Amino acid sequence: MLVMNRLIVIVDDEPDIRELVSHHLKKSGFRVKEFGDVAKMYKFINNETPDLIILDLMLPDSNGLDVCKKLKMEEKTSSIPIIMLTAKDEETDKVLGLELGADDYVTKPFSVKELVARVRVALRKSSRIQDTDIIVVGGILRIDSKKYEVLVKDKEITLTTTEFRILQLLTSKKGWVFSREQILDYLWGNEKAILDRTVDVHIKNLREKLGKAGNFIKNIRGVGYKLEE
Repeated sequence: MLVMNRLIVIVDDEPDIRELVSHHLKKSGFRVKEFGDVAKMYKFINNETPDLIILDLMLPDSNGLDVCKKLKMEEKTSSIPIIMLTAKDEETDKVLGLELGADDYVTKPFSVKELVARVRVALRKSSRIQDTDIIVVGGILRIDSKKYEVLVKDKEITLTTTEFRILQLLTSKKGWVFSREQILDYLWGNEKAILDRTVDVHIKNLREKLGKAGNFIKNIRGVGYKLEE
């Protein structure tokens, strides 16, 4: 995947962290913008949309989880991959971040090489939108992969990149049961996040957003998920 001109925004109140991550990302061919607070980041993204945001959880002027939630709720920024970067390593914090739409979660101290690898994975999955025809499920769910658009009863539904890709996978073979491991492999490949509840959290969010159409996604206990009309 070409990384030239891919813009990464780093939001962290620790200058040393910003400098370290920025240095390695630039060495890998990315463009980088650094911010020590959320206000300056918002001002920047109003004019230029980044390809990915690395977001610290504890910030001087805001909570990173609140920022993540706001970005994922706004149409202009909802599809931007977000990697949460924080000193907190409790599973509840990780799950909460995922529930709010974060694409990945890295705890401090961390390997910069691993972080750069996770950036590549997140960008790859966000850009790997399948060039397929429009898929209609149950007469009410319409998925247009070319336009990156999901409609339920003609009402557009805003999904995160990860949610959209899970829906694509499930609709690619209606009735086919995909295990959690297969879904994780599809999303992250060999560099998949190691969180047992990752898939379940994204499926839960996806079902809630789809409303009535969320009933098409079936949980096969002890195995995984499938899409069935």
